[in-house]
Amino acid sequence: MAGKEKEKAGGERWKAAIVNLSEMSANLDSLQKILAKKAVFVDDDTFSKASLIAEQARNIKALEQRVGTLERELDAAIAAAARARSEKRQAEAAQRAAELRSQDVTKELENTTKVFELHMEELRRKQEEISKKDGEIKVLEAIIQTLSRNGSSTSED
Repeated sequence: MAGKEKEKAGGERWKAAIVNLSEMSANLDSLQKILAKKAVFVDDDTFSKASLIAEQARNIKALEQRVGTLERELDAAIAAAARARSEKRQAEAAQRAAELRSQDVTKELENTTKVFELHMEELRRKQEEISKKDGEIKVLEAIIQTLSRNGSSTSED
């Protein structure tokens, strides 16, 4: 069964190819008739001038297309440069903002350092006062112990 289907499909393709060839032959005949009726014969000089003009027209068209391409590339380059300038301005503005923030943070850090130094100085003074009072307390304790011993020895006598 598969073989018959393949043969049938192959036969249909051949028929389609023959129909296409017949149509092409008819089209070629029609084209020949039109050319025979409307053909213009010119001398070599006129033909060479016409060929030159046709070649120049093709060159002009190619150059116009190239100009169009270059104009589009130029527009794209101009747009890219404008974007780059804009991004540069934004980056510069961001850098200035970062520098200002850095200065603010530096000032804040300096102020915090000064406050810390003042607190440390105050803590040192308090520590000195505590040490001084601790020394005075020890002296007073020693005096009290001495007086206590002397008082106990005097009361025993």
